[in-house]
Amino acid sequence: MIGKFHHHSGFQSRHLEHDHDLIVYFPPGYDASDERFPVLYLQDGQNLFDPATAFCGQDWGAGKTTDSLIFRGVIQPLILVGIYNAGLARVDEYTEYRDRRSGHGGKAPQYACMIVEELKPFIDVTHRTLPDRINTGIAGSSLGGLLSLAVGLWYPDIIGKIGVMSPSVWWGHRSILQTVRKAVVDQRPARLWLDTGTQEGGHPETTTRDARLLRDALIRKGWREGVDLSYMEAEGAGHNERAWGERFGPMLQFLFPKNR
Repeated sequence: MIGKFHHHSGFQSRHLEHDHDLIVYFPPGYDASDERFPVLYLQDGQNLFDPATAFCGQDWGAGKTTDSLIFRGVIQPLILVGIYNAGLARVDEYTEYRDRRSGHGGKAPQYACMIVEELKPFIDVTHRTLPDRINTGIAGSSLGGLLSLAVGLWYPDIIGKIGVMSPSVWWGHRSILQTVRKAVVDQRPARLWLDTGTQEGGHPETTTRDARLLRDALIRKGWREGVDLSYMEAEGAGHNERAWGERFGPMLQFLFPKNR
């Protein structure tokens, strides 16, 4: 038995100009019980499950990885909601601040409203979810990782798990560090995964340094590495779908362990 998928076309939001397709993964046995499941909302949904829709034909293999981890009993069975990006509007929707030179960016707050005010209620009503904070996560890579962290920081009462893979810390002169500093974090900060590859981009040493700056900002804010924060530097990994697919399993094991 393996997980199954359902496709929702053209999800509309009053907050955003563009519609978004959704691909929803259900864990094995979903149809055979009345059980409810945690949910992880993932950015760049077209890259997660199918090489036919993925960037450069390389998907994460997220469905196969999740099936395997569930069968091995190391993670909780969960629902994955892949949110397709809006193509050319991706940069606008995934970033908090507008870049003056390119004229792009700045719509992440509206995108966040779409997730918490419209998409999450839709998924909770349409499918059998556990809608509380501790069972709700958000994750992404690159600008999607940057966005996911921001959404988690803005809505700590709704998001209890955050996955941040290869975040584009450089965007907006490292404005995400200021977002972390401004965040209101209670005594139970979200369980948070942060990673980077050691061979990302033209200046990998800068990318690694930026990831460490973000890690340190989170620790100063109250996260505890090895407790509610897991930080990884993947040796030799680049900035691509294959690398993120390889780290998707470890991220799930930290965010949704079976024994929690």
